[in-house]
Amino acid sequence: MWAIILSIVMAILIGLIGDALVGHNMPGGILGSMIAGFVGAWIGSMLFGDFGPVIADFAVVPAIIGTAIFVFLLGLIGKLFRKAA
Repeated sequence: MWAIILSIVMAILIGLIGDALVGHNMPGGILGSMIAGFVGAWIGSMLFGDFGPVIADFAVVPAIIGTAIFVFLLGLIGKLFRKAA
């Protein structure tokens, strides 16, 4: 049970840090940050592997970089849809 809670907290923190690095406002608040943290951790581990400190099965450095990439791409897609409308 604690592992799930720790994973969720880490995903939220990683999502908030990745969002802050890119400078976008992640839609969805805490839930959006959590989803971005999980997706970013997956993207980061696929692109960069697992290096750096590992907390709650998250390789922190690749997860933050992957989340920043994910939030940046979401921001670009959002801008494209706003221009089209």
